[in-house]
Amino acid sequence: MDSQFGNITSLIGDPIRSIVLWTLLDGRAYTATELAICADTSAQNISMHLSKLVRADLLTVESQGRHRYYRFSRQEVAYAIEALANLISHKDQVKETAIDISDIKYCRTCYDHLAGRVGVLVTEKLIAQKIIELQNKVYTLTTKGDKFFRDFGIDVNELKNKRRLFARPCLDWSERKYHLSGSLGAALLNEMLQADWLRRKKNSRAIVITSKGQAGLYSKFKIS
Repeated sequence: MDSQFGNITSLIGDPIRSIVLWTLLDGRAYTATELAICADTSAQNISMHLSKLVRADLLTVESQGRHRYYRFSRQEVAYAIEALANLISHKDQVKETAIDISDIKYCRTCYDHLAGRVGVLVTEKLIAQKIIELQNKVYTLTTKGDKFFRDFGIDVNELKNKRRLFARPCLDWSERKYHLSGSLGAALLNEMLQADWLRRKKNSRAIVITSKGQAGLYSKFKIS
């Protein structure tokens, strides 16, 4: 176990590979060329790093036509990378630019669910309104919550039948509080995007809240 843990930490700790893993947190698949640009390295070098991450089962690769796309092999990898960001000291965080704070920290994706201040507020409102409850380190749905998500257009029974965890707390690195993840968190973000409450920013994990979204967030969660 000690040697396996050491191998994983050394893989993640490499500067090039850490940039690759951080980039993939936006939930999209990337080609080796795109990841090389993000990490500011050569095609040959990124290929070596990606091969190591695939062999360690941190990433998976899929071929479509001429291209090979890389993504996380499983949800737990994304959760682990996001959790590591909680080790960033508050002093280091406050040195970031106003753009970083207003965009990334306010509202962003954490792999496939909503994070940042808005993600945390949504989760806190769900708990305050007794829609979800934290029990044994996972979120459970109340009777009221079952109706709430069905009215939102989310089939909770279908989500519960998926192999991944239904609803779990994910520690937000910028807020240092929990936001909702798991299949329920992913479905909620997807519904907000489909309803045009939220829009993804190009080449960023930051999320823009539309005027329709501002009204919806206040109506459903009392977030202004």
